[in-house]
Amino acid sequence: MRLGRRRPFADLIARQLDLFGADNADLLRRIEAAERAYHAAGGAESTPAEATHLWGDVVDLVEEGTELLADTRDHYTWNHLGADAQDDYIAAFNLAVTKRLPRFGLEIENR
Repeated sequence: MRLGRRRPFADLIARQLDLFGADNADLLRRIEAAERAYHAAGGAESTPAEATHLWGDVVDLVEEGTELLADTRDHYTWNHLGADAQDDYIAAFNLAVTKRLPRFGLEIENR
C-alpha cells in the first residue's frame, strides 16, 4: 500500500472552509448575484460606467470574503501553532482556498 503525501492540516482546513461557507452563505450569494449583474450589464443598454460600478461591487464583496478568510487563517496561526508549523499551515490554507474558493484565491496570499 502506498500512502499519499502527508497533509497534516488538510482536515482542519477543510472544516474551517466548511464553516466559512456556512457562516458566510449570504456573502457568497451576494457575490454570485453581483457577478450575474455585472455579466448582464454587458448588453447594449448598459454604459461602461455602469459596468465598472457593478464590477466594483464584485471586487468589494470578494475583498470582504478574502479578509474574513485571512482573519480565520491568521487567528489559528498565531493562537494555535508554534513558529515551526506556521509557514506550512499558511501555505496549506492559501492553497486550499485557491482550489476550493478560487474567487478568493488571487488575493489570499497578499493578506
